[in-house]
Amino acid sequence: MNILKKIDTQVKKYNVLIYMKGTPKVPRCGFSAQTIKILLLYKKKIHYVDVLENEDIRIFLPKYSNWPTFPQVFINGELIGGCDIITEMHKNKNLKNLLM
Repeated sequence: MNILKKIDTQVKKYNVLIYMKGTPKVPRCGFSAQTIKILLLYKKKIHYVDVLENEDIRIFLPKYSNWPTFPQVFINGELIGGCDIITEMHKNKNLKNLLM
């Protein structure tokens, strides 16, 4: 499968998807750790892709999303952003509104 098509399928398949370094239980960077910690507060089913274990996705996701860094959070098929944006949205309650 074409990798961009694979990414598109993943993004559209899951309501909440995070492309991160590591896993929710063992994040492998501070930004991924902070982002997943916030997302888990909402008790929603979260799907993840470890970009350190998926080199093709790590290379092509920035081209797909036009976002250069990780983590990348998609909600309902839309790129929301990374750690700073998720943190800010959590603080101002916009993330809660989006996830509920």
